[in-house]
Amino acid sequence: MSFKIKAEKRETFGKNASRRLRREGMIPAILYGPDATNVPLTLKKQDIFMILKSDTRENTVFQVSFDSERRDVMIKELQRDPVTDEILHADFVHIAMDKAIRVEVPVVSVGEAVGVKAEGGFVDFITREVEIECLPKDIPEHIEIDISGLHLRQSLKAGDITLPEGVKLITSSDTILILIEVPLKEEEIEVEEEEEEVIAEEEEPEVIGKERPEKEEKEEKKEKEEKEAKRGKEEEKAKEKE
Repeated sequence: MSFKIKAEKRETFGKNASRRLRREGMIPAILYGPDATNVPLTLKKQDIFMILKSDTRENTVFQVSFDSERRDVMIKELQRDPVTDEILHADFVHIAMDKAIRVEVPVVSVGEAVGVKAEGGFVDFITREVEIECLPKDIPEHIEIDISGLHLRQSLKAGDITLPEGVKLITSSDTILILIEVPLKEEEIEVEEEEEEVIAEEEEPEVIGKERPEKEEKEEKKEKEEKEAKRGKEEEKAKEKE
C-alpha cells in the first residue's frame, strides 16, 4: 500500500466545528464501513491533495489508520465549495481487497489516425471514461486505445478496447469512444449562414404584409360606415324641414 494516512475520530460536529477544522488545515470526513457502522473522522487537507495528485487520483486505494484500527479505503465523494472549489468534506468507503469493485477510469488515445494525418479530419472524443470491474489492486491508471488505423467517419467503441487481465468492461460495448470527424469547409459554413439570413428576410416581410392590409381595411370600413351614418342623418333632417 503506497499511501497511508493518519486520521482521528471526530468528536465535535456542526457547521462551526467544521469551519474551525478547515481553518486549521483539517477536513471533516466520514468512513462508510462494510456494515451499518460509519466512522466520523478528521484528517489533514494535505493528505487528500496527495491522493488527488497521484496517477490513479480518486481511484487510489489507500490506508487510513485511527485509534488502533487500519482500513483500506477509497474516496467515495468530495464536497467542494461551488465558488472557491475548496474541499469541504470527504466521504471514504471501506474496500475489501479480495472483492471486485466497479470504478470509472479515463480513456487515453495513442497514435495518429489516418483520417487526421492524411485525410484532413479531426479527433472527436465522445466518451472519456469507461466503467470497469476488477479487484482493487488491478485498477488501471487509464486505458489506452490505438486510433492510428481510423479513417474519416470511423469510430472506436468500448467493445473494441483491449483490457488488462482481470479487468471486466461494464460500460456498454456499443458506446462510442472516439470518432474521426470531417471538418466543415468555409464555403459550407458561409452557405448555411446565407440560407439562414435569406429565410429570415423572407419570413419577416410576409408577416408585416399580412398585418398592414388588414389594419388599413378595417380603418377604411369604419370611416365609410361613419360617413354613411352622417349622410343618413342629414337626409332625415332635410325631410323633416319639408
